[in-house]
Amino acid sequence: MNFMQAIQSCLTQYATFTGRAPRSEFWWFFLFQILVVIVSSLLGEMVYSVVVLVLLLPALAVGTRRLHDVGRSGWWQLLMLTGIGYLVLLFWWVQPSAAQANSFGEAPAA
Repeated sequence: MNFMQAIQSCLTQYATFTGRAPRSEFWWFFLFQILVVIVSSLLGEMVYSVVVLVLLLPALAVGTRRLHDVGRSGWWQLLMLTGIGYLVLLFWWVQPSAAQANSFGEAPAA
């Protein structure tokens, strides 16, 4: 999955918390978020706030689908609230996709 496909996939599945997402989709969207947030912060505080709120739901959704891809529940994202839990999530997010189907669906195509 390339950069544009990942962005399109994440934005069309804006609040879809079911299914699975490959690493490429998650990390390309992560990069997109960083770039958009940096640009919006240069445009003003109000624009920045709106952009962060608009991107929150698709970020949580793709994070959940990425955790599903490695066989974890999306609820594990609550670990981000602890600070140190972000390291655990980072470890899971960089893991390769499970090649076979799991309880969250079939393996993603790319």
